Amino acid sequence: MQWEVVIGLETHVQLSTQSKIFSGAPCHFGDAPNVHACYVDLALPGALPVLNHGAVERAIRFGLAIGAKVANHSVFDRKNYFYPDLPKGYQISQFELPIVLGGQLTFPVEPKTGEPYMKTINLTRAHLEEDAGKSVHGIVSGHSGIDLNRAGTPLLEIVTEPELRSAEEAVGYARALHALVVWLGISKGNMQEGNFRCDANVSVRPKGETKFGTRCEIKNLNSFRFLEEAINYEVQRQIEVIEDGGKIVQATRLYDPDKGETRQMRTKEDSMDYRYFPDPDLLPLEVSNEWIAKVKSEMPELPQEMRQRLMQEFGLSEYDAGILTGGRDIADYYVAVADAAADKKIAANWVMGEVAAALNQTEGLTFATAPVTPTLLAKLLGRIADGTISNKGARIVFQALWDGEGQDVDQLIDAKGLKQISDAGALEAIVDEVIAKNQKSVDEFRSGKEKALNALVGQCMKATKGKANPGQLNALLRKRIAG
Repeated sequence: MQWEVVIGLETHVQLSTQSKIFSGAPCHFGDAPNVHACYVDLALPGALPVLNHGAVERAIRFGLAIGAKVANHSVFDRKNYFYPDLPKGYQISQFELPIVLGGQLTFPVEPKTGEPYMKTINLTRAHLEEDAGKSVHGIVSGHSGIDLNRAGTPLLEIVTEPELRSAEEAVGYARALHALVVWLGISKGNMQEGNFRCDANVSVRPKGETKFGTRCEIKNLNSFRFLEEAINYEVQRQIEVIEDGGKIVQATRLYDPDKGETRQMRTKEDSMDYRYFPDPDLLPLEVSNEWIAKVKSEMPELPQEMRQRLMQEFGLSEYDAGILTGGRDIADYYVAVADAAADKKIAANWVMGEVAAALNQTEGLTFATAPVTPTLLAKLLGRIADGTISNKGARIVFQALWDGEGQDVDQLIDAKGLKQISDAGALEAIVDEVIAKNQKSVDEFRSGKEKALNALVGQCMKATKGKANPGQLNALLRKRIAG
């Protein structure tokens, strides 16, 4: 049987406010347990929440960025459940009337097999809520501790429609969403600190079926690799259960990266189990059109806007423009290179190729801190364009720049003896000598065998120790053979 995968993601994005969503306690990571838990976070009797203006503004900014409806009227609700790290016995969230409704996100997908492509999916909603605390195990043998530093941290939960059809699409969406919230400045996006966590709702159904299968939710996936691995495992698990005659039980599951498998935590609750009702301590949230307009006027150029600009002004493909706007750092780097480079496509290839590969192999560096600055790369590309150096030689110079051997492109080209021979007289003499010594290849080329010319070019390159300009050689050989 052929199966179709159905995935929806719920992503918890920690907002970049200095203080918590309903109290003045700071949002700091890595400090001693419980030093940032005030009387509101501890749910002491009589403590009342006060909404953080900055958290609402960041939610508005996100809604505008995805083309969603920002609600003028939304409501905070109590989501009731009893965990040791939830002092109130409920979480303040939004349910029926969230602050953001709808919207879309377009992102590049890189499948393991097949060509890369762009995909657009619809978002259901985004709502504000507070984070819970954290249960800490193993500090005292046989006991668990509660750290409430995170309690009350502002979150924006972003929910997709179930339109993702593979783990690769889920990762593509998550990467694009992560890049967007960092681009907008609404989140630091530090996944190691829990700033960006995904819950994946996964089900399978026979191809052609329109009814959804029973879903399982995989909680708290805090890396793109774990997201992909968890979904792939869960898909295969569900298919095997069904094909063996079993039924999928709706459940909440955790991913164990050490074992590479998901395991059940509990059977899945439905919304009615949380007994949502409007929080009586918080007034309805009223967002005026004037406030929305003010936030919109302060928005940066959005990734989708820059993507269209790169396609129109620089002639890039939609896929290349999508990659180059996948983060603010790569976008700024590319634009700085392209503004100084004659060929915008070649500039894009180098940024997505050599620069990205070098960053992947160098821990702790980003496009903003890359040793090869946009100015240096643009100059290097200029030396390729004017024939001073070959592509192969340029890669040698690039690596030297990256390794800190120097900061002057021309000096490195000279020091490494990579300057191409472009003098017409010198090349003509070499071409004539190669033609004289390789009559068989010359005759084959004259008879229509184009590949024979490559052999002649190779002989010329060998004679010049790889320093000849291949383009000039090719033109000279054709001219001499024809003449």
